[in-house]
Amino acid sequence: MTEAPLQGVGVLVTRPRTQSTELVAAIEAAGGSTFCFPVMEIRALDENVVSAKAAELGKPDIVIFVSRNAVEYGMQYTNDARICVIGPATAAAVESAGHFVDIQPASGFDSEHLLTEPELQDVAGKHVRIIRGNDGRELLAETLTARGAIVEYLSVYERRLPDVSPQTLADIESRWRSGEIAVITVMSVQSLRNLYDLLPHWCKSQLESTPLVTPAARVLKEALDRYPASRPILASGPQASEMVAAIIALHKTDPGLAQ
Repeated sequence: MTEAPLQGVGVLVTRPRTQSTELVAAIEAAGGSTFCFPVMEIRALDENVVSAKAAELGKPDIVIFVSRNAVEYGMQYTNDARICVIGPATAAAVESAGHFVDIQPASGFDSEHLLTEPELQDVAGKHVRIIRGNDGRELLAETLTARGAIVEYLSVYERRLPDVSPQTLADIESRWRSGEIAVITVMSVQSLRNLYDLLPHWCKSQLESTPLVTPAARVLKEALDRYPASRPILASGPQASEMVAAIIALHKTDPGLAQ
């Protein structure tokens, strides 16, 4: 029987637990082991506060959802506007909610690619509502404003640094020291920063020598800025299959990842 491509490879998955199911299943289907260490907690903002804020905003022509969390907590604030998304997971969330995606990148899955779409070029005078968390990148708003759009934010959730027990941290360090953790997956710059803030001192020291797999070029840059000798790997996309393909490719070049 042919050995599974990730047999013996342990992967630290840093996504919020409710969003890591597909990636965990895909890694384990390829023979790998997963260790879930959510580095971000997502919580809905008070619905009354959000509804009051939405009522103060102009009627949108275009609504941009920056994440599937934005869809989960903000779908009711579209006001029949055209729906725009950044990535495939967000598009799937919109469709699962029974709505149609009007605008999404033809390729890529970030703000830069979205801004190249023809529907977002001639937006002078149009009201654009960006539904997001309590903070985020300003590129979309700045670029669309420069193109003449009236851009307003609606925050519907917040990202928090989770409370992690000493027992969990001790378990992560023990597994890392024993070689059970060989690869880390990180989906966003904020997740990378949170990971660094949460890890015990010894684990922090291993971030430069432990391969990191990410779908985001911004994460890759941040990792190299922080750890110049590190080995971040850019996956072709954020889907579970794309992340696993990148881990498999990494393992082929470095068989020593397997325990």
